[in-house]
Amino acid sequence: MTAVIVLAAGEGQRMQSHRPKVLHAVGGVPMLEHVLRATEGLSADARVVVVGPAADAVEALVGDRAAVVVQPERRGTAEAVARALDALPASLDRVLVLYGDAPLVPADVLEALLAAPVPSELAAMLVTVAADDPTGYGRIVRGPDGGVARVCEERDCGPAERALTEVNTGVGLWDRAALAAVLADLPAHDGEQYLPEALGPLLASGRRVDTLVAPDARRFWGANTRVQLAQLEAVQRELTLARLMRAGVTIIDPATTYVDAGVEVGMDTILYPGTWLRGRTVVGEQAEIGPHAEVVDSQVGDHTVIRQSVVEQSHLDAHVRVGPFSHCRAGTYLERDVHVGNYVELKNARMGLGSKAGHHCYLGDVSIGSHVNIGAGAVIVNYDGEQKHHSFIGDDAFVGCNANLVAPVEIGRGAYVAAGSTVTHNVPADALAIARSRQENKPDWARHRGLVGKLRR
Repeated sequence: MTAVIVLAAGEGQRMQSHRPKVLHAVGGVPMLEHVLRATEGLSADARVVVVGPAADAVEALVGDRAAVVVQPERRGTAEAVARALDALPASLDRVLVLYGDAPLVPADVLEALLAAPVPSELAAMLVTVAADDPTGYGRIVRGPDGGVARVCEERDCGPAERALTEVNTGVGLWDRAALAAVLADLPAHDGEQYLPEALGPLLASGRRVDTLVAPDARRFWGANTRVQLAQLEAVQRELTLARLMRAGVTIIDPATTYVDAGVEVGMDTILYPGTWLRGRTVVGEQAEIGPHAEVVDSQVGDHTVIRQSVVEQSHLDAHVRVGPFSHCRAGTYLERDVHVGNYVELKNARMGLGSKAGHHCYLGDVSIGSHVNIGAGAVIVNYDGEQKHHSFIGDDAFVGCNANLVAPVEIGRGAYVAAGSTVTHNVPADALAIARSRQENKPDWARHRGLVGKLRR
């Protein structure tokens, strides 16, 4: 029986951050969340996450997916594993150890690790990689028979060991009893004991250590600094874009397209340069996003087009057009065939089938029916200085240019609002509302005041 142990007690000091290290995001997802998701399909009988003190946010992320063990003081990975072992039932005889700050470990490698044969003399099965730059990693030193003779940590490497490129990733499957027997006696370095040093006494006692060589070293990188975090971000972005392109998405320029790990995009959709799809966004088929568009936690339907605009926490049905230079804020719902043109801002607004707002509008806290035309410069005056108020515009209504609708107000089905009106009362269906002063021309007003030609002087 197997347990998964995830080490997530790092304080993130080298990140120069108040946030726990494992909560820093890669591809829009906290690093620890990546690791937890990678273990979801494994045939493990228990899961333990080791956290640092005052790590409420980390515990909240873990939730009920694993038991949480606190490492009160920073005493190294070996001491953290020892605490996790103490919390596990005695019936579990193998432990898979992962690191919460190494977010890109592929689930299929973990599955292969658990599925490998387990000889009785095997103390550990390590995942190793061939690193282009092995600096900082423990080198795998093999004996004449090709087996693991020892693991040489960076500080102990001579010239011959430094030339080796096969390194220990830290991910490994351990015999629980063998590991528990050596952890307490490991040497301390500035008060910390390190898990990889358990390999030395295990090998010295005649126990065997095998390896599983993984193909992509980048998937096992960890992040201790912001620089390393950015490197992981680049790898995650490459993986995500490759996944989408294999699924039939056209990405014009991957170098300038940013898609979070959890985003889904349908077949034959085109992502143009400068596009950023974030969070839990889902885009349908044959849509066009960009150039220079940002979509956050939103649903975007088939054949919808978003140009140079921002869409946040919104729902856009099929065949919708947004932009350029518009902003759909939280709570926006655009039904099929809606057109939102340039410089339109919507917030908590619903626009019905085929309605249009072409230019320079603010539509906040409003329900707009089907086939409504909103003229340029129209504003829903939804805030009275203390509260927001909701308005309603019925099907087939027409709101003229530069109209102010002072909420709460209802514009009836088929009603018209004349350009330049400030509407403060409900407008019945099919009526015309005119709410502006009558125009009066003053003959020779400018000439009598000496203003004629003044602007040309």
